[in-house]
Amino acid sequence: MKKDKPKYKQIIDAAIIVIAENGYHQSQVSKIAKQAGVADGTIYLYFKNKEDILISVFEEKMEMFAENLKVILKENTTSSEKLFKMIENHFNVLAEDHHLATVTQLELRQSNLALRLRINEILKNYLVLLDTILKEGIENGEFDPTIDIRLARQMVFGTIDETTTTWVMNEYKYDLVALTDKVHRLLFKGLKA
Repeated sequence: MKKDKPKYKQIIDAAIIVIAENGYHQSQVSKIAKQAGVADGTIYLYFKNKEDILISVFEEKMEMFAENLKVILKENTTSSEKLFKMIENHFNVLAEDHHLATVTQLELRQSNLALRLRINEILKNYLVLLDTILKEGIENGEFDPTIDIRLARQMVFGTIDETTTTWVMNEYKYDLVALTDKVHRLLFKGLKA
């Protein structure tokens, strides 16, 4: 499978840097190839076009978020602690890679409708895992049993997402991960029974 080959990861990592530094629309495939240290034609062995690269970047990175969250879900902790660790993980992953943060928070949002719809499909897997925390919290009495799961999911993810976007827009001038406790406290107060 192409995803298992080293050049695939090389191209994905290069694309994140090029798109973050130049913007999606100004990021030619040749720039991505140069950053990856491969010939232009090599890109097309792995991807159909630039849009396919962007989708693949998001797929790969969301898979990482989802895998981290699956580990958190298996822990024998309260739903509140799982929510805290989800927020912390989300912030940590993006704080450790400013290029990825720029791509996920700014560049993906400037894409066309068809591309955004594909991105939303990829995001669903992550949100389903968030639903697991919310449902578990309702079942064990930590969260209000009358909350609307869909609305609670939007509140939680929207808060995490907007907090991250604001941090990116402020050019990473403060510690995103340090906000975990404050964000968790606000969300937990809105969810608790």
